[in-house]
Amino acid sequence: MKSIDLPLYKKTKRLVIRPLEDYDYENWAQAYSSLLPPQNEWDETNWDESELTKKKFKDLLKEQHKQRQSDEFYSFGIFRKDDGVLLGRVTLMDISRGIFQNAYLGYQIFNVYWGNGYAQEACKAVMQLAFKNLKLHRVEAGISPANKKSIKTAKALGLRKEGVSKRRLHVNGKWTDMEIWALTKEELKK
Repeated sequence: MKSIDLPLYKKTKRLVIRPLEDYDYENWAQAYSSLLPPQNEWDETNWDESELTKKKFKDLLKEQHKQRQSDEFYSFGIFRKDDGVLLGRVTLMDISRGIFQNAYLGYQIFNVYWGNGYAQEACKAVMQLAFKNLKLHRVEAGISPANKKSIKTAKALGLRKEGVSKRRLHVNGKWTDMEIWALTKEELKK
């Protein structure tokens, strides 16, 4: 399938959500080198300096562009509107077409910015892109039952819990259960 023409920018009250660009390198490197220690099993620690090179960043941009072109994965940086700081990312991934028309929603706010409602604001904007621009019917999020903050975000977005998928993902050397939360186009809050 050929890529779908998405708007490059989605603005909200406090955020700009858009794909990373060449000029974001310093912002990106700063974000991934300024994290607090991990706060849960899904949280990241600071990246090693060897992972934060301009070459690695350019390779990341090329891969993200290729994934958008193939309509399989859309990654967006979450930038604070007033100062342009990179706060995290939100993704629509593993897109299925045909009779399913589904994507999985992933989101990460860097732990130094937790507790400000950025995840909810960014995800709401990207879900609008999913339904309006990508013409998807359904968006799902897989969330660890222990990740109460992410569950709170899913509820605030209007996603409904469909159940628990046993041993769904292999994380940190073990198979992990995931709660499946979903929203269809008909359920989208305006």
